[in-house]
Amino acid sequence: MEIFSDYISRGVDVTEKTLLTPGAFRSLLVLLASIVAAYWLSKYIANIFVWLAKRVALRSDNATDYAKTMRLRQVETYLGVTVAVIRVFIVVVIAYIAWRTISPEGSKIISNSGFAAIGASAIFIVIAGQTVGTWLRDITAGMTMIAEGWFNVGDYIKVEPFIDVSGVVERLTLRSTRLRTISGEVIILHNQKIDGVHITPKGVRTMAVDIFVRDLERGEAFVTEVVGSLPTGPMMLAKPLKISHSEPWGEGMWHIVITGETPPGREWLIEKYVIENLKAIDERRPRSRQIMAYTPIARWADPVAEKRFTRAVKLSKTK
Repeated sequence: MEIFSDYISRGVDVTEKTLLTPGAFRSLLVLLASIVAAYWLSKYIANIFVWLAKRVALRSDNATDYAKTMRLRQVETYLGVTVAVIRVFIVVVIAYIAWRTISPEGSKIISNSGFAAIGASAIFIVIAGQTVGTWLRDITAGMTMIAEGWFNVGDYIKVEPFIDVSGVVERLTLRSTRLRTISGEVIILHNQKIDGVHITPKGVRTMAVDIFVRDLERGEAFVTEVVGSLPTGPMMLAKPLKISHSEPWGEGMWHIVITGETPPGREWLIEKYVIENLKAIDERRPRSRQIMAYTPIARWADPVAEKRFTRAVKLSKTK
């Protein structure tokens, strides 16, 4: 028993000496412990904010009021940014604690050594120019976009100066932006690479089709039958086509307007598919029984854009 207790006391002495006496092994242990602590602590806190962001996203998707949806998307965006900030803060704090633990007199030595300060400054300048500089440019661009409210998580954007980079914003941090395209691909961009964005309000594009018919009653029944067979859903027709306006058009003709909403990239459903269906079904009838007088016309029909352009046209007429 005495031999066993002697071994235990020696082991305790060696452990205390290893952990309390500055040395390479102690520094390695502190470094490994710091990495593990920073990883798990940042992951645990990040999971809490991710859980909150998912709850906010669920409420945002279920909200019926557009203004409330936008507010919730802003909260979701800020939560995503907070995760990145907290991770950086945790890493910096733990790195400082580890440095003080490894070298408690390090700051005094550095402050008393001019050569060490000059050398450290030179190394920092080299590293900053190649790595930290890139991060700072990303962070500056990210802070600018968030402060000015360029877009939020859940918005559909098209990124300039790229030709085919567009999608729904899944994540926005101070360093990067992640998009999900309509085909399911994930795109990750450095914030400094984003020169500008095209934002699609509500994530859909409103389009209208002008149809010219010879008989209003038969024309409305014909249009209702055709548009009722079109597929609807978030990736097809987000909002079913419906007759929004009818009016007399010339002698013996009527003008029928149908409107609907599609996600970006699905405009061909209205521009081509609807018009081709209307023409194909009508042309099956004898010429004397055909309903449409002219080929239908597809156009953009965003209500806010129409108001703005109406104002611009009025101003141009007064000059």
